[in-house]
Amino acid sequence: MKKAWFFVILALAASLSLSAQTVSSEKVNPSTATNILDRIFDPDSVVFGKTFSEWDSEWQQWAYSIPVENHPLFDNGDCSVGQSGMVWFLGGKFCGNNEPGCSYTGVQRSCTVPRGKYLYIPVDNGEDSALEESVVENPGDINAQQIGFMRQLDDPWTHAAPIESAIIDGVKVPNLQKYAVQSTVFGFTMPENNYLKAVYPTAYSDSFKAGTYFPAVDNGRYLMLAPLPPGMHTIKIAAYFPVWDFGFDVTYSITVPR
Repeated sequence: MKKAWFFVILALAASLSLSAQTVSSEKVNPSTATNILDRIFDPDSVVFGKTFSEWDSEWQQWAYSIPVENHPLFDNGDCSVGQSGMVWFLGGKFCGNNEPGCSYTGVQRSCTVPRGKYLYIPVDNGEDSALEESVVENPGDINAQQIGFMRQLDDPWTHAAPIESAIIDGVKVPNLQKYAVQSTVFGFTMPENNYLKAVYPTAYSDSFKAGTYFPAVDNGRYLMLAPLPPGMHTIKIAAYFPVWDFGFDVTYSITVPR
C-alpha cells in the first residue's frame, strides 16, 4: 500500500473514532445528567474506544484473572481488586463448590468507587469456553470447542425469559432486554486458584490449571454507567430464571468520595 493511502486511512480511522466517541458523550453527559437514567449509555455506544461487545469480553477477562482468595464476586475481596482504567466492573455472586452455605440471594456489598469512574455491570450473563467444553461439558468432542457451537449453547442464557431488574438509586431501569450484548470472541488468563476450579465439582479441579486459554464467548445484559456524583448510591441487580429455578440478587452500597 502506498504511504499516501496509508496516511489517508489513518486520518479517516482517527476521524471515525473521534466521531463515535463524540456520539457517545452526547448521549450521556455526566455533567448535565440530573436523572439517574440519563447516565446509562445506549448499548450501541462506543466508550473509551470500545463497543459494549468488547467491554463484555473485558469484564469476563477481569473475572477470570482474579484468584478466588481475593475475588470480589466471591466476596473475598474489595470491589477495587483487579480494577484499572476509567471503567470499573461490578457483578453478581459466585459460590464455590466448597461453600455449602453460600447464597446467591440477599447479597450486600459496600464499595468505594473513585470519583470519575464509569461502571460496567451485568444484570445477568452466561459464558462458555473451549476449556470448559473440553473438560466438563463435552470432553473429546472437538466440535463443541468451536465458536459457533458455543454461541448456540450460550445464546439461550439470555433468551430464557428471566425475571430481572436493575435499580439504581431507587430508580428501576426499564426495558432491560434492550441491553442484551454478545461478546466478541476472547481469550483469558487464569491464576492457579481460579474461579472455574472453584465453581465446578472438585473432580475437575486438576484440569483447570493456571494459563491462558482461547476461545471463549459470553451473552448477557450489561449496563454502562457514566460516573456517579459524589455521595452515597445504591445499585441492585437481580434475576430469576424459572426454567432453571435459579436466581440471584446483589445490592451494592456505593460511596463516591467528594
